[in-house]
Amino acid sequence: MATHFPTVSWAKTAVIYEVNIRQYTKEGTFNAFREHLPRLKDMGVDILWLMPITPISEEVRQGSLGSYYACSSYVEGNKEFGNVDDLKLLINEAHDLGMKIIIDWVANHTGWDHQWTKEHADWYLKNEEGNFFEKNGWHDVIDLNYDNNDMRLAMIDAMKFWITECNIDGFRCDMAHLVPLDFWKEARTACDTIKNLFWLAECEVVEYHDVFDATYAWWWMHETEKYFKGNVDLNEVRNVLHAYSQYPQGALKLFFTSNHDENSWNGTEYEKYGNAAKSLAVFTFTWNGMPLIYSGQESPSKKRLKFFDKDLIDWKDPLQLNEFYKTLAELHHHKAISDGETFILPTDNNNLFAFIRRKEDEVVMVLLNLSSSDKNKITVEHEWLNGSFENVFSQMVYQFREKEEFELQEFEYIVYRTV
Repeated sequence: MATHFPTVSWAKTAVIYEVNIRQYTKEGTFNAFREHLPRLKDMGVDILWLMPITPISEEVRQGSLGSYYACSSYVEGNKEFGNVDDLKLLINEAHDLGMKIIIDWVANHTGWDHQWTKEHADWYLKNEEGNFFEKNGWHDVIDLNYDNNDMRLAMIDAMKFWITECNIDGFRCDMAHLVPLDFWKEARTACDTIKNLFWLAECEVVEYHDVFDATYAWWWMHETEKYFKGNVDLNEVRNVLHAYSQYPQGALKLFFTSNHDENSWNGTEYEKYGNAAKSLAVFTFTWNGMPLIYSGQESPSKKRLKFFDKDLIDWKDPLQLNEFYKTLAELHHHKAISDGETFILPTDNNNLFAFIRRKEDEVVMVLLNLSSSDKNKITVEHEWLNGSFENVFSQMVYQFREKEEFELQEFEYIVYRTV
């Protein structure tokens, strides 16, 4: 991580929650979502990431409501969600509760009727016929031209608008790798002079950590999905984690079992991982990185949400996984997790993934059975495994003495921490 962009202290141990305003409530507004803030704070959420809050293009719109990611202005709010004052109220209330808010920023492309298409057509890429186009096959958006310095300055001014006007705390940058890294350096340099922000990139290019605090762990997610389809073994997943460990010091990886793209296009975490979905959620909160919860995972909502139309999250009463995520969030703030050394525990059992983490006198051990087979035994012999340990889910306390044997049933997850 580049020394000239240090990560804000509050982000280093944070739990992120992605908010899909449209599908969150019947009303689909900032004001209706606001009522959920105390619940999310109690669940242990530190940062709320709002999917794009800008207005959506009418032209070439997909579905009845269109894609959040096809904007018609960078400096106006989406009226379907309420007005900018409603957004300010939401951000102020979140701040009062001790939470931060980052907004989704789509810098690579706009919708077809963005105001710039009329005023500054030269700010866009053109094809051989001289028409707007998009390189990646998304037909409802068109690509901006990053060779144009005026466009870059206008983009940065638009980002500054939301910092000064609404007091946001950072950006989640959509498809960040499609935008030149030197632009992001300019943008962060300019924006951070107003306020120190948190920067999350939807990309997996190591060099982007020169600017961004955190990048996606797509590779890990894809390898775990292949593992559950029987295409790779757990060694491939370990190889990914080893590769991440070689990232620049301080670089954070964002781990998740679902997000807006995954849920809508590739299926829910239950479609992808079956009964191992919770075990993998445990991993995302206990490994070295940042965990993400997507809207409705605490319910759990087991449906693919429509992307371009209204489709309310399947909220259950009571929320079946609220306590599960609350326990994981508390655990994530534990110093052995947020700042500890990690040791992968050896096992000859291909179904088990186990590791132990330590910071000073605090130790956390995580045992995961990622299979449907029962009675999976693992013998753990490690000097950190010594003393009183609590099972974080059952609250039962055990005395361990450096060498212990454990048995896990199908898809079982066990986490112990020192008490």
